[in-house]
Amino acid sequence: MVRPGARGRPLGSALPLLLVLFDLQYQEGDSDNYIAYYRRATVYLAMGKSKAAIRDLSKVVELKQDFTSARLQRGHLLLKQGKFDEADKDFKTVLKSNPSDNEEQEARSRLMKSDELQRLHSQALSEYRQEDYAAAITLLDEILAVCLWDAELRELRAECYMKEGELGKAINDLKAATKLKSDNTEAFYKISTIYYHLGDHELSLSEVRECLKLDQDHKPCFSHYKQVKKLNKQIISAEELIKEGRYTDAISKYESVMKTEPDVPVYATEAKKRICHCFSKNQQSAEAIKACTEILQLEPSNVNALKDRAEAYLLEEMYEEAVKDYETAQANSENDQQIREGLERAQKMLKQSQKRDYYKILGIKRNARKQEIIKAYRKLASQWHPDNFQSEEEKKQAEKKFIDIAAAKEVLTDPEMRKKFDAGEDPLDAESQQGGGHPFHRSWNTWQGFNPFGSGGPFTFKFHYS
Repeated sequence: MVRPGARGRPLGSALPLLLVLFDLQYQEGDSDNYIAYYRRATVYLAMGKSKAAIRDLSKVVELKQDFTSARLQRGHLLLKQGKFDEADKDFKTVLKSNPSDNEEQEARSRLMKSDELQRLHSQALSEYRQEDYAAAITLLDEILAVCLWDAELRELRAECYMKEGELGKAINDLKAATKLKSDNTEAFYKISTIYYHLGDHELSLSEVRECLKLDQDHKPCFSHYKQVKKLNKQIISAEELIKEGRYTDAISKYESVMKTEPDVPVYATEAKKRICHCFSKNQQSAEAIKACTEILQLEPSNVNALKDRAEAYLLEEMYEEAVKDYETAQANSENDQQIREGLERAQKMLKQSQKRDYYKILGIKRNARKQEIIKAYRKLASQWHPDNFQSEEEKKQAEKKFIDIAAAKEVLTDPEMRKKFDAGEDPLDAESQQGGGHPFHRSWNTWQGFNPFGSGGPFTFKFHYS
């Protein structure tokens, strides 16, 4: 009686039950159970378990040597594994055992195919020894179209791919080889080293760990594991420092990365990219420009380096250079919102620089702190105070200069106004204000009574003109 709901069970879920039933039949010791082995071999093939299928087919041939279907099937599987001699033996045995017409035709066809594959294999080895790796790959492609399960052929093609610089294809073949051959530590080791030289330290670490799972005493894998683990730890640590805004510490950590791996160029290049970024974020403009320029000499279209150098140029008041970098970055990454905003800001600052630049007026950097701003203001206000000058012409020039100095101090010490100015808008420019003029557009007389040495309160003395 069928249990309710059993009809809906997919066929795959019934396979383990079938295998158990077959196993029970073998225990009876019946000499006719070769049929059960053959059926189980068929199930194994459906499950993709070729090695188990070959074991059962071998048992079938042992129990019934004239079972040509089993021998043909085994020969075909052996051919897929690249075991030419064993496959040939099966096909030749079939031809000697009074086969049917179809069986004879199939055996002869596969025997001819085996001969052809062996010839191609010899040619491929010859081309490999002569270092004609492209020719060897072409021949191996043809062989592996039939010998899908030959791990050694895949490893040989992987070697050729590596010589030709096609590392992605080499990895694919080596990964297949790890599945086709058990305990394939060498394949895992090679995959790890390829990833390492590509700069993918995380995948390299993952693959070398697989090697050590199979053999913890594997010397090349263990040595490589220590190197990758150390480098991986340094890079992760450096990135965490960047997230925390600890850019100086991150720079130091990336300098350590370059010392840890001086022989693989990709790590030095990537470290320098991050150092360029850190200098820029840390507002070390001169250092950022130098580091980013070094990267851009190698990779002229590197968008991140262009953005970082553009920001450094802005700090150095090199506005045209900043605009140019942002324009180049935008040409290579049209949909980047950060680039679009950066370019607009740089263009505003360039336009602004052609008018009144409060940072230049006070002679300070764009990243100056409030204390530095006030100090510069006091020094200049004292120097350009109109009472210090005698002639009317000098007084007029001093008055204009003093007004600019006072305006610069007012804008740059007010967080809101400074933010606007840094975004490319002059908060004291009537043209940029929707409401018309700004209260700071006033005459020298308005500034009389303003104490340059205080926080903005009245003078303790008045100015008198003769």
